[in-house]
This record gives sequence, structure tokens and C-alpha cells, in this order.
Amino acid sequence: MSKRVLEIRKSVLGKNDLLAAELRTRFQAAGVTVFNLVSGPGAGKTALLERTLRTLMREGRRAAALTGDLETDNDARRLEASGATVRQIMTHGCCHLDAEMISTHIEGWDLAAFDVLFIENVGNLVCPASYDLGEDSRVALLSVTEGEDKPLKYPGIFHSADAAVLTKMDLAAACEFDLEAAAGNLRAVHPAIRIIETSAKTGMGMREWMDFLLEPRERLP
Repeated sequence: MSKRVLEIRKSVLGKNDLLAAELRTRFQAAGVTVFNLVSGPGAGKTALLERTLRTLMREGRRAAALTGDLETDNDARRLEASGATVRQIMTHGCCHLDAEMISTHIEGWDLAAFDVLFIENVGNLVCPASYDLGEDSRVALLSVTEGEDKPLKYPGIFHSADAAVLTKMDLAAACEFDLEAAAGNLRAVHPAIRIIETSAKTGMGMREWMDFLLEPRERLP
């Protein structure tokens, strides 16, 4: 990487970090807990979030979501059926969300009206690792259809996450997914990572996932 490219990258990330810190202050002042969901394409973020939002709304929690994709508002329309407040972010080719996109798309929202805000990042296991969005927790999803070695191939995204959610566990046997190997690989890149096994289709692990979301958190200054 050339010196000029490195300087530009540092400048971009520095600007993002400043805006993310401002977002974090706003979120904390409003009392809303923010989760940044990251994964590769097709790992099941939208399906998990769909079921999560329905459960939260049914339990009387006030939830909102920002969902990122290169194009289309398909995911936002799916999530809106839960009754939660949802906005689509179309990045038009950008492979990740950044703090400026979040700031723009929460404009007009009364953040204090929400207990929980989810940011569904663009499906990508590389770029989102570098961008702070002002979240309280980053959650990396790993589908059983992706294989057990993804954490070793893309260590940055899993090392930066507070929790790893294994998705589509109802397909684990059919995919010959080695749960022990996957857990070992996750802990090789992040020894303290919390691992939650789920299936949005059957509901497996959803209570543990919900408990994780509603845990009290020590917030960054």
C-alpha cells in the first residue's frame, strides 16, 4: 500500500471515528442501545432481524432498524411488517455503512422513542470491520452454510465483534457443519467472544439472543 493511499485511508477513518463518537453520545443521551449486525452476504441477517423485531415489538419494546444494501429497499419492506420503525440505506455500490450514512438516515427520528436500534450492515466480511458506527455492540453472524473456517479467513470482522451468532442451525446436519471446529476458530481470533446458536426458522436460540440484546451494557465514554 502506497504512502498516499495509507494517508487517505487514515484521513477517511479518522473523520468517521469523530462522527461515530458524536453518534455514540447522541445514542447514549437518548437511552437507545445500538447493535451493528455484520456478516457475509446471505448469512441470514435479515431473517434473524425480522424475527427479533417481531419478538421485541410483541414484548412491548420500542425497536427501530436501519438496513443497508447496495440497491433496492426489499429488506426494509420485509422488516416493516414487524411494526418497528425501519429505514433503508442504499449505498449505491459502497461495500459498507459509515457513520455519515447513519447520521443522515436517523435525521428526523426521536431517538428517545426507541429502546433498541439495529444497524444491518452491508453483506461484507472485510470493509465493515474498519468503520465504527457509534454502536454499543457489534455482532458478527456466521451461517452454517458458509463453513467453519470463515473466522480464520476474515479474522478482523470477528475479532472486532462482541458476539458471534451462528445462523441457520436447522441446516447444520445437512451441511455437515462442525460446531466444535467453528467455535474453536472463533475463539482463536477472539478468545472472549460470546457464541449464540440460532435458527430464525425454528426459533432455536432466540431466547438466548434476546437475553443478550437486553443485557445491561457498560458504555464507552
